[in-house]
Parts: sequence; C-alpha cells; structure tokens
Amino acid sequence: MSTQNGGGSGKADLLLVAVTLLAGVSWIFSKEAVLLMPPLLFMALRFLLAGLVLALVGWRQLLRLSADQYRRSVKVGLVFGLAMSFWIMGLHFGTHVGEGAFLTSLGVVLVPVMARLVFKEKPPASTWVALPVAAAGLALLSLRGGLHAEPGQLFFVAAACIFALYFTLNTRAANNATVTGASGQVTTQNRVPALALTTVVLFTVSLVTGTGSLILEDWPAAFGAFTPVMAGWVIASATVGTAARFFVQTYAQSLSVHSHGVVIMVLEPMWTALFAALWFGETMSAVQVGGCFLIFLSLVVNRWASVRRVLKQWLA
Repeated sequence: MSTQNGGGSGKADLLLVAVTLLAGVSWIFSKEAVLLMPPLLFMALRFLLAGLVLALVGWRQLLRLSADQYRRSVKVGLVFGLAMSFWIMGLHFGTHVGEGAFLTSLGVVLVPVMARLVFKEKPPASTWVALPVAAAGLALLSLRGGLHAEPGQLFFVAAACIFALYFTLNTRAANNATVTGASGQVTTQNRVPALALTTVVLFTVSLVTGTGSLILEDWPAAFGAFTPVMAGWVIASATVGTAARFFVQTYAQSLSVHSHGVVIMVLEPMWTALFAALWFGETMSAVQVGGCFLIFLSLVVNRWASVRRVLKQWLA
C-alpha cells in the first residue's frame, strides 16, 4: 500500500512540474497574442475554446451538478474573470514578462490575508513573515530612479490581490463545507467536482472578459484584421496553456493526497522568466533579480510547513 502511494505521489509531483511548465509557456503564448489583437477579446476566445474542450471531457459531471453547485462555480468564475482581466491588461501594458510572473505570484502570499478578511480564518504565522519579504521584493521591482510603478506592474499587483480571493473561493467550492445559517441551522454544501468546476469557471471567465471586450474594444476592426497567426496563438493558449494545464493538474491531484504540489507550484514564475529570456531575449538588472528573489523567498516562507515536510522526506 505504501509503495503504491509513494509511486502515485511521485507521478503526481512530476505531472505538477509539467503543469508549471505549461503555465510558463502560456505566458509566452498570451504575450504573443496581445501583441497582435485586443487583450480582452483574446481572453474571451481563449477561455471559451478551453471551456469547450473541457466540457467535451467532463460533460457527465456537468449534467450532475445541482443549482447550488452551479451558483458557487459561477461565483468563483466571476472573481477569476476579473482577476484575468487585470492580468491580461498587465501583460498588454507590461514591459517585462518575467517580472510580471513574480508580481502575479504574490497572490499566493495574499491568500491567508484574503481568507482572514473575507472568511475570518486565522492565517498561519508564516504569513506575517512572508508579507514583509514580499513587500520588499515589490519595492525593488518598482525602483526606477526612485519609487515608480509602471502601469503593467499595477495591473499585475491588482490581479494578484483578486487571485488571492479566487484561490480561497475555489478551494471552498472544491471541498465539502459546513454552513451555519442565520437561524443557527447547520447544512452541508457538497463539493463541486474539479473538472466540472474548472469547466464552469472557464466559461464564466470568457463571459466576463467578453463583456469587457464588447464595451471597451473595437470588435469589427479586430475581426476584420484577424489572421491565421492570431488564431494560432488563441488555439495554442486555449489548448496547451489552459485546457491541458488544468486537466493535467486535476489528474495529478487525483493520484495522491500526499503530493507536494503546493511546493512545486512556486516554480511557475521561474519557468516564465526563463522562457521569456529565451523567447523574447529579456534580461533583468541586479535590482530586478533581487526583487524577484525576495518574492520567490516569500512564496517559500509562506509554504514553509510544506517545504519542511518535503525536505525531511528527501533527507530521510
């Protein structure tokens, strides 16, 4: 039994490394796309196509969802859609993809803070150590001959704050929960199966970004100038960067409850920075490297309990 669990955990860990690679590649696909087409329209098409792909896989789960499960899934999608809208605008206005990846990863550090503010959950002690380290990293990334934040950086930081709320809501939707009503009556909310939850969330993100695009962007001009290259980036982002990423992540998490995924996922900004350097020829100054390192360190501190368990197992 223990051997099977260990094998499943090892396979899950390898698949989650693949997930971080897919996430890093997705940044490159998305940056290429927003250089050619309106950013919100790109997101609407990307998530619509990705949602259709996952719906083909998980349609049985979708048919079994209750009205309450759909309602909670849509709520998660609305928050995620808002976060992705800010994120894509950060990518559109930003001048450095690798830096943006580290800024966006601040959302992980802010999850306990958001859970405290919204749901009154007590954050772990490591959060209060991670926050000032992350703030120091953010300050270094904002130094441009004085403290100056670029528009892209502001969008990325705003996205990180909303991502923190999304992570909290998504975790609650994906797990059984006990709810106490105003009259004191206690009820149990059934979890939303991961594949169905992801599918509904992706469709909702498409609706949110599509609505924003319809209001703010010129659709006739965009579709009039649509080229096969644009279609290629949309398809690559939807299939590889979104549908495949979430599908592999869902499968990996189903293999073993002992996976070290919370530690492995901190690799995403590092892969993104590496791919941006290889693809776009991006470089970082010493100050930028220092800022990214501090943000990465804050991620490790924030997940120190999991990191410590992994280190003990490896050393043993």
